[in-house]
Amino acid sequence: MHRRIRFSIVAFIGLVFISSAAHATTHDFYEGKTIRMIVGFAPGGGFDTYSRAITRHLGKHIPGNPTFVVENMTGAGSLIAANYIYKVAKPDGLTMGNFIGGLIMQQVMGGPGIEFEAPKFGWIGVPVKDNVVCALRKESGITSAEQWFASKTPVKLGGTAPGSTTDDVPKVLKATLGLPIQLVAGYKGTSQIRLAADSGEIAGGCWAWESIKVTWRKALEAGDVKVVLQAIPEPHPELRKVPLAIKYAKTDEARKLIQVGVHDPGAITRPYMVAPGTPKERVQLLRKAFLDTLKDKEFLAEARKAKLDIDPVTGEQVERIISGLFKVEPSLLAKLKEALAKK
Repeated sequence: MHRRIRFSIVAFIGLVFISSAAHATTHDFYEGKTIRMIVGFAPGGGFDTYSRAITRHLGKHIPGNPTFVVENMTGAGSLIAANYIYKVAKPDGLTMGNFIGGLIMQQVMGGPGIEFEAPKFGWIGVPVKDNVVCALRKESGITSAEQWFASKTPVKLGGTAPGSTTDDVPKVLKATLGLPIQLVAGYKGTSQIRLAADSGEIAGGCWAWESIKVTWRKALEAGDVKVVLQAIPEPHPELRKVPLAIKYAKTDEARKLIQVGVHDPGAITRPYMVAPGTPKERVQLLRKAFLDTLKDKEFLAEARKAKLDIDPVTGEQVERIISGLFKVEPSLLAKLKEALAKK
């Protein structure tokens, strides 16, 4: 009897030692290290702005206080960055990625160029749910949704690539609402779309209000840019007079397509992740550090000053949302695929 008790005590101590050793190894791992943050869009855009603000504070919430280096890996609406994180980045927790969540729906629909399996990434979290709006320069002559619907010529909107909010939202709205839209794709980020709109090359574009109000702030304040439509389920508190796109949908199918193709992806538009195969304990450590950063008083003060909204989605929630996207009914998926395939 005593021998069994002694064995149980020894076994318990052994397990505690192993667990403590693993914990110590994980927590010591980042000391003196540098973490690369791969951002799939150009400097100056919303993704870049959020990533640089977050990485200025994230290191102090990771044991060992690693430093961060932000790298902009542009191309194909952040698909190059997504494929890089999946295929090339080492699964050691020293490379984080930030590409657009719309690429996940592209994988669901079998889109070209996708070389990743979304459920296999180590999802860290999302800093804010996107509230997608369409903003146009006043020179376009379109300052309201009614004027847009009545336009006799297609309104030129800037896009980056399939799978990006800038491309997918206009395509879904055109297919479901009949909005006159001509998508001009190929820009490397929303910063370039803004410049193109400011120069008169295009009228504007559709992407997150959280990004637009920060990066296009002066033009908004001057009245040179107008938000004419919201592609979200409920009005944003700051845009209560701007109509919701889904209110113009005339059929149940149109409403479902807007829900699946625009509203649902909005929660995971700005995800952060690490490569598949990254040790689970490091994924968990980074998830905690990410959420702690978004609660950090110094970070929040910087975010308020820069007018960056914070409304986090946890890594676990991101996993569940992605799982749901792979369960969309085939008939609706076919309709969505058809809408997104059109130019």
